[in-house]
Amino acid sequence: MAVTLKCIGGSWRCRSEHRGVPSSYSKPVMAMDGQIREPSAKTKPKFRDNFGGELKLETAVVDRLERIYREGMFAKNGEVLFPAKPLSPGRFSEGRPVKVAYQGMRGSYCQEAAVRAFQRCDAVPFGEGMEEALEAVEAGAASRAVVPVENSLDGTVHRNYDLMLRHEDLRIVGEVLMPVNHCLLAAPGTGINGIRTVVSHPQALSHCRHRLAALGVEAEAVDNAAVAARLLAESGATDTAVIGSRVAAREFGLSVIEEDIQDDNGNVTRFFVLGKNCAVPGAGARAAKTTLAFGMPAAELHKALGIFAMRDIRVAKIETRPRRENPVRVEGSVNYFEYVFVVDVEASAADPAMERALDQLREVAGFVRVLGSYLIDL
Repeated sequence: MAVTLKCIGGSWRCRSEHRGVPSSYSKPVMAMDGQIREPSAKTKPKFRDNFGGELKLETAVVDRLERIYREGMFAKNGEVLFPAKPLSPGRFSEGRPVKVAYQGMRGSYCQEAAVRAFQRCDAVPFGEGMEEALEAVEAGAASRAVVPVENSLDGTVHRNYDLMLRHEDLRIVGEVLMPVNHCLLAAPGTGINGIRTVVSHPQALSHCRHRLAALGVEAEAVDNAAVAARLLAESGATDTAVIGSRVAAREFGLSVIEEDIQDDNGNVTRFFVLGKNCAVPGAGARAAKTTLAFGMPAAELHKALGIFAMRDIRVAKIETRPRRENPVRVEGSVNYFEYVFVVDVEASAADPAMERALDQLREVAGFVRVLGSYLIDL
């Protein structure tokens, strides 16, 4: 009997796993030998970020470990202070793995991105929407959140940029570039010749349409591929497959019938790692990037770009979002749409040239907000 979308699950809505805000706990310090030690009440250090806010000790420890993970640390004489293989910040934080929030449920590509950013993290799904993952970090229920912001085939995820603009307490502390490897998942014992229906998110189906056409199967779109994988595992149907990740196969006990079935192997998704009040890379840091938002009339954008050009600061990306407050500007009898520009530049916010550029930008723009400064994912 052919198993259709309705037969597998009826409703394909995502069922999220919510975690509460953790109770209070002691706050350890990482010594230079890499060991976590409890500070005394008198010597407990304070940290400040480069935007003027005070850092919580947990955030400072995680931030430092992120830098170790990305760059490694060496003494001036060449002696290795830490193991040759960079430490994953997921191994240390309050004596337990870093809790990283993501949208949806286990088995999603967001979970895979969280594990890619923090190898031994506690990746936790928070709700059906991306905003719930951001709110988890704001509430202290997680230390970090991973948010997809663009895909090399489908472009920018505009809604997530809008969310970052609204959640002003969060800043970008890192990025993850993750190759998307779509796999054909099925119940154990399923043969590829017996598959009649392939279920997945519309985006995944479009990425794999040539391979699906070659298989001669019926494609059915659903809201969430990870939910589809779970429901397929529960049903045990052998004539239906799901396009998903290896993480989903492992989470739900499915077999990987085929790997890399996408039509274009240059399929990469960029994720931002978000946190609260986090320090920025120091001046002259290797491969640093800053993402900032500012508002000004579209006809005057060249003025902002000139501020960076005159200081040899490379502009890597420009996004344009309609301004939510006062979206229309009236000049005489003409109405103009007002925009917020979100720009990536290849410099740390702590670089002197970047500091001067931001000061000058504030003189010509209606507002300027640094969304984060972080190391580029190499």
